[in-house]
Amino acid sequence: MPTRRNGPLRVFSTMLVVPAIVGTVALPAYAFMPGGETFGASGTFSLSRAEAQDVEVSSLVSGAPLSTEAYTVETKAEIEAAALDQEERDKAAWAANLASRGSGSYAIYTVKAEGDDYPWWDQTPDDYGGGLSPLRYYFRECVDFVAWRMNRDAGVTSAPWKWDWSNLASGSAYAWADAWASKGWPTSSEPVIGAVAWFPYNHVAYVQSINADGSVNIEEYNQNSDHSYHRRTIPAGSALYLYPPG
Repeated sequence: MPTRRNGPLRVFSTMLVVPAIVGTVALPAYAFMPGGETFGASGTFSLSRAEAQDVEVSSLVSGAPLSTEAYTVETKAEIEAAALDQEERDKAAWAANLASRGSGSYAIYTVKAEGDDYPWWDQTPDDYGGGLSPLRYYFRECVDFVAWRMNRDAGVTSAPWKWDWSNLASGSAYAWADAWASKGWPTSSEPVIGAVAWFPYNHVAYVQSINADGSVNIEEYNQNSDHSYHRRTIPAGSALYLYPPG
């Protein structure tokens, strides 16, 4: 059997191949791009991608509006403020509409209607937190206006008042007809100037004048639940008339 020899060429080849294999296994993985440029090691690249997904989201839930070109998402406080602002604009439009009417237009907080001599026309009504007038009825209610006119017609325009809640009738207009009857004061289906026009739907007004055809001109407050003054003409038979006592 021939003896195998390790010649100088074979030994030299072995010395070149073995270190190349070891070096290849030991090196980290790199990606090579054309032109010799490289990305970083695969482990470093993966970590960078993972950190890029760690997004801070606190700014998205902090309550600040989020806007796009098409719409805006508002906070609850902003929505409520917008609703209140719209309500104020609606009230202003309503007031302007009333102020623009002609004869008999309703009085609003800053406008006194023609013919209205009620001294507390600009006071806050009970519906908005107002209190009692000097006649001890709520400001700008139909009963307070009529009580004022009864005092005026009796020649009393300041304290001490002749008529108020204590000796006239209750704060409910519905009870005024019964109050007249219980005191023995006259009532009639025939209107007279200065009488109280009583309506069974809980309302009273003041008879200002009577027309040739028998219709009745009345003045009143709060007929439309608006706490304001206005005038209208009614058929004589549409009310019961409570004559001024005494």
